[in-house]
Amino acid sequence: MKGGLKVPLISLILIGFVCASVIILAYLKSPFLSYWTPSQDRVFQISPDYKVKDEEVLRERNRSGQSEENVNFESSISNSSTKDKVTEEPITNTEIEGSAGIPPSFTQKGGELKALEEKNSSREQENEVAAPLNSAGVAIENMTSDSKDHGCNYAKGRWVTDDSRPLYSGFHCKRWLSAMWACRLTQRTDFEYEKLRWRPRDCEMEEFTGVKFLKKMENKTLAFIGDSLGRQQFQSLMCMITGGEDRPDVLDVGRDYGLVKARHAVRPDGWAYRFLRTQTTILYYWSASLCNLTPINASNPLTDYAMHLDRPPAFLSRFLPRFDVLVLNTGHHWNRGKLNANRWVMYVDGVPNTNRKIADINGAKNLTIHSIIKWVDSQLPKYPGLKAFYRTISPRHFFNGDWNTGGTCNNTTPLSGGKEVLQDESSDAGAAEAVKGTAVKLLDITALSQLRDEGHISRYSIKSTPGVQDCLHWCLPGVPDTWNEVLFAQL
Repeated sequence: MKGGLKVPLISLILIGFVCASVIILAYLKSPFLSYWTPSQDRVFQISPDYKVKDEEVLRERNRSGQSEENVNFESSISNSSTKDKVTEEPITNTEIEGSAGIPPSFTQKGGELKALEEKNSSREQENEVAAPLNSAGVAIENMTSDSKDHGCNYAKGRWVTDDSRPLYSGFHCKRWLSAMWACRLTQRTDFEYEKLRWRPRDCEMEEFTGVKFLKKMENKTLAFIGDSLGRQQFQSLMCMITGGEDRPDVLDVGRDYGLVKARHAVRPDGWAYRFLRTQTTILYYWSASLCNLTPINASNPLTDYAMHLDRPPAFLSRFLPRFDVLVLNTGHHWNRGKLNANRWVMYVDGVPNTNRKIADINGAKNLTIHSIIKWVDSQLPKYPGLKAFYRTISPRHFFNGDWNTGGTCNNTTPLSGGKEVLQDESSDAGAAEAVKGTAVKLLDITALSQLRDEGHISRYSIKSTPGVQDCLHWCLPGVPDTWNEVLFAQL
């Protein structure tokens, strides 16, 4: 009995195995059967697009969370209060070409998402191999291209507190710093303004040290040419490089550039110092208008001066071949009162100007800025190693009047009108337009300085004059130090 059942049982098992194999093969090859089983793309998964977006949001939150206020970045933009906006103090038209307002610029997140989707779609269509990612999840080749093509907008960012500041002592930097700008030597008692550092929004700014600067500028010459604000930047840089200490290895080489005090003059037309160990030369030449000035009647001590709006200063024309870095500025001497006081007469094409549009102060200043930048740009091919910058206007902060009509700047609270610059464009529209299409770079310091009305000399001075405040020049250490940090980052 048992032996008779073995054959049918084995046959049934074999038949069942064959049937199962047929069903499995049919399943694998039949679209109809496979339809009822969810494919991998129908199983719920986190889309790569959302992964990338979440990583971007997380990085954005981490970055904003590191700020001293720990405020969500998105809400700070959408709910931009007066505290977070750039103060829009009035600046006279004779100081800035174009609007002095500082309109904020906002990032459109929807546009970013759309661009991201288009980029992912194009990658899938072309079956390209994804570029390697850095630690932040950004494609290395794209990051390099962006930084190379677009660079960093150092003018966009915020002021932050840094207890390691200032970079030098206002008490000790006596060889380089004029006493009238060293607020530590005055009656001023608040110095919180010395503790602020500028932090660009979208990039890191290399930390300044005197050693690093001298290494970058070894066997090179940096020249500041401009007005008294240019002189402040020059003195600031000398203090920053030396740490405010006297240096026996720094030689006065002003005579090499004709910068010696003339008989009966209060001061020379500039200064030049050389750091002997690195053969680095830093100089400043006073040219408030950036025009070539020539006496109309050299035999008359009271002669007027031809102010050639379309010609660079003779000093610049003569010594440009010896410069490796050039920083130009002008602005605050462009008013009718100072032109008359200096006996400057506008000339164009070598003759007195008769064009009414140019005779207007704004027109004359605009012509001069465009002319000198165009001239410098034409010289750059002759000197491939030369880097030229035009520094934007330094803002004034006179309230309730001007310098000679009781204007004041009594605020001593840092960043009381805002601490952040969100805009992409320069507040000095005239300067930005002038450098456009040239190899001359813009050293854009206007908007970031606009936030620092507490940093001026104000009513404090060694010999204070009642009723007169200096709301144009800055206390040192102070805001011009940041100008030099931005300059250093661009070298």
